[in-house]
Amino acid sequence: MIFVILLVILLVFAIASLRIVPEAQTCVIQRFGRYHATWGPGVHFLVPVMDSVAKKISMKEQVADFEPQPVITKDNVTMQIDTVVYFKIFDPQMFTYGVERPITAIENLCATTLRNIVGGMDLDSTLTGRDTINGEITQILDEATDKWGIKINRVEVKNIMPPREIQESMEKQMKAERDKRQAILLAEGEKQAAITRAEGEKESAILRADAAREKAIREAQGQAEAILTVQRARAESIKLMNEANPSQRVLALQGLDALGKVADGQATKIIIPSELQNLGGLIPTMKELASEEK
Repeated sequence: MIFVILLVILLVFAIASLRIVPEAQTCVIQRFGRYHATWGPGVHFLVPVMDSVAKKISMKEQVADFEPQPVITKDNVTMQIDTVVYFKIFDPQMFTYGVERPITAIENLCATTLRNIVGGMDLDSTLTGRDTINGEITQILDEATDKWGIKINRVEVKNIMPPREIQESMEKQMKAERDKRQAILLAEGEKQAAITRAEGEKESAILRADAAREKAIREAQGQAEAILTVQRARAESIKLMNEANPSQRVLALQGLDALGKVADGQATKIIIPSELQNLGGLIPTMKELASEEK
């Protein structure tokens, strides 16, 4: 009976001493108040009375979002800046015994470092130099927290909030810049449109000039061809007349015919060639020619 009781007591102590550490967690174990071991994930047995769990620690990457901190820039502008710190514990023992309230220590160290960095920058550099600020804070915090068993992966400046009057001034400046860019774009558009119109008018004038020149050339060529055709016809007529060897009477008759055509015109004066002035001598000749033709 006593043996059974002792066995039950031992079983109860064994169950009470059983500890299961989940994945991505560790436990720092103390024996008689001093550091004894660091338990990783798995099943462990805690010696009653002698051992105790000093701290349970998550080995995951953790995020600490700190409240906005007032900082003053080099040009005496006070603004509010809040940061986010991403860190991971790499040594549970150092994390447990290195510093009291390590998250609070990181927050204070981050605020102090942020004030030192921004204090050497002006407003414009602060607003545009997030990457520079992030890099410097990360480097300084990582070096300072090594002795605490904490690895600072990165620090991000989440918000930079300048005073209200600075924000209004910045908004006006941005509006002025937008208006300026819009005016420049409109001027460039009008300039390009004027250039395009001028080029179009120039090309149109060139085309009109080319068309007029081509027309004049063609008209001149047509007139030249017409004159040449007439001259050729006259030359051919003279040639045929020369070949026919016409008599003086035939020539006189042709002269009278030409004289009649001239008389039918609008001229008020008619100049009779010397060959035709003796009309009395020509009339009989014309009668003779007419009788010969019959």
